This record gives sequence, C-alpha cells and structure tokens, in this order.
Amino acid sequence: MSLKRSSNQQNLKQAIDRLLEAYGLKDKMLQLDIISSWEQLMGKAIARRTREMYFKDRILYISLDSSVLREELMMGKSKIIQLLNEKTGKELISDIIFK
Repeated sequence: MSLKRSSNQQNLKQAIDRLLEAYGLKDKMLQLDIISSWEQLMGKAIARRTREMYFKDRILYISLDSSVLREELMMGKSKIIQLLNEKTGKELISDIIFK
C-alpha cells in the first residue's frame, strides 16, 4: 500500500503557522525570535551589555548596563528597527526604547 501525500494536505510548518495566526500568537513568536537572535544580530559586545528585552505595543524595550552604548544605539535606532523588521519579514517594531 502506497501512502501518497494528497495535494490538499499541509506540511507541518504551514499547519503551525496557521494555528499561531488563528490564536494571534504569530507576532509573539516573532518577538521571541528577535530576543533569542539578539546576539547573532547585534554581536557579542552589545549582547553582553543587554540586561533585559521585552515588547509592549510594538515597542521594543531594551535595558542596557552601559550609558555610552545606550547613546550609540540611540543614534542608530532607525537602522536597528529596519534590521529587526527585515529579520521578521514584517513591520513588527515601530520604536525602540533604550533604558
């Protein structure tokens, strides 16, 4: 007996994506992806100085332990927003607040 995949069956990724979308969790998963990829995206030096990251109303809040780094990142904020939104493939982040 041959088990053929019918054309109307979905692969697992598509099924999970639809489930996340249906329950409104897709953006939350993308936010978690940004947080877990922070070191890869921004580098070890910035990641070591990052103390806390969280999202609220499309704003990413980042707590840093270096005021110098905070000033540098604020100057490049629009570029960081663009980089993170490109990573997610959508306009997930409207602003970043460095604390």
